[in-house]
Amino acid sequence: MDLANHVRTIPDYPKPGILFRDITTLLGDAAALRVAVDRLVEACVGLRVDKVAGIEARGFILGGAVAHQLGAGFIPLRKKGKLPHHTIAVEYALEYGVDSIEMHQDACAAGERIALIDDLIATGGTAMAALELLGRTGAQVVAAGFVIDLPDLGGSARLRGREVPVTALIDFPGH
Repeated sequence: MDLANHVRTIPDYPKPGILFRDITTLLGDAAALRVAVDRLVEACVGLRVDKVAGIEARGFILGGAVAHQLGAGFIPLRKKGKLPHHTIAVEYALEYGVDSIEMHQDACAAGERIALIDDLIATGGTAMAALELLGRTGAQVVAAGFVIDLPDLGGSARLRGREVPVTALIDFPGH
């Protein structure tokens, strides 16, 4: 199945010149969703994944399904202020400003093997922050999986530069 056929492209969103890649159409198609999750799981087979970390919000949907199929736990990586217990956070740069992601400080432990999952990787800022956040606990990110890669923006290359194997199901050149 060509998953790219299940992704809606919205021009000029959120600002002029941007082609927004919307996976809600893929999520709404049962067969496409199953194929996407199965392919993300396949990339983790043999890696002895203890937990899957999903980046808010579409990474929760995909990461939860991947964790279920792997028999692994799930770690939600959330925007600041959304988790109810003691957290650790990492700030990262955005095009115009700074954002942060956080997780519960006891979400993973030293030596645990983590797969990082999200819907899309562009510049890699959020994924690199997630890598740093998980690494603070002593956990090791052994794989990163995305439905969409915008390779011209360099995010997947940044992760590979940190020796994290990256799987992307669809590449969209350009922005």
